[in-house]
Amino acid sequence: MAAFEVTTEVPTRILYDNTKIAVARILGGEERQRTRAFSELQSYYLFADKFGRPAKGNDKGKVEGLVGYARRNFMVPIPRVSSWEELNAHFEQQCRKRRERRFRGHAETIGERFGRDHAAMLPLSPAPYEACEKIAARVSSLSLVRYRGNDYSVPTEYGHRQVWVKGYVHEVVIACASEVIARHQRSYEREAVVFDPLHYLALLEQKTRALDQAAPLAGWLLPECFRQLRRLLEARLRKHGSREYVQVLRLLETFDLSEVTHAIEDALQLGTIGFDAVRHLLLCRIERRPPRLDMENYPHLPLAQVRTTQAADYMTLLVEACA
Repeated sequence: MAAFEVTTEVPTRILYDNTKIAVARILGGEERQRTRAFSELQSYYLFADKFGRPAKGNDKGKVEGLVGYARRNFMVPIPRVSSWEELNAHFEQQCRKRRERRFRGHAETIGERFGRDHAAMLPLSPAPYEACEKIAARVSSLSLVRYRGNDYSVPTEYGHRQVWVKGYVHEVVIACASEVIARHQRSYEREAVVFDPLHYLALLEQKTRALDQAAPLAGWLLPECFRQLRRLLEARLRKHGSREYVQVLRLLETFDLSEVTHAIEDALQLGTIGFDAVRHLLLCRIERRPPRLDMENYPHLPLAQVRTTQAADYMTLLVEACA
């Protein structure tokens, strides 16, 4: 609870029941074949383990007894509260009272004894433990990675490469070497395909004819100004308009949707229909400076000076050819 001392150390030895999360097989006596996940947790925090005997509740009697103590003393009579916060406050108050108690035969309170135990614990690692399932996988030709029966997209540049998949309760993270290349909300369906449209924009920039049929873009809801910009680009630039529209979409790889949306709205209002104009307006909005859409406002850039060609100028080519 928030008001209690936060334990930032690890016990040197922990007593466990024979849970399947930790024990793959009971070998007899105190010998256990540990699961890979538990061995990884133990090697990370460097604590020793001890497992109770099957069906022997007295091996962990303090745990069982404490559950009964809390039920009899904290839950009788049954607390009547209006929220979880109020219930937690009630439990905190009861726990604080218990910390002031002294067991028979001990001169110190429970809280003072805990302080001595706390000082003997192992230091906690500065980096948090990644509580997830980790598996190796290979990216398919469709830029998808399979995890637990579902497919998750990654950027197309990582096709056919080995990756490391980390499955959390609510998230799937995919990494290549030391770089995280994709994050998805985890799906608990079967044979589902989870796309991130941004992962396929680099490929669509080269294959713009697939823009309307691309499965990763199906159901991608964008503000109305995006559709309007695409219509104007394709009307003005014809076959090159789709490519410029994809280039505008690729700004979402770096900037937030709200920022790109505002830039497109500004471009439509000013009548500057083009990728360069949208990018310029986007950077101006982020940098909080006024937009300048003509070269006269950029004195640091040299302007091209082109004069009318005279017929006599071609004589220099003949002189150089005869030399």
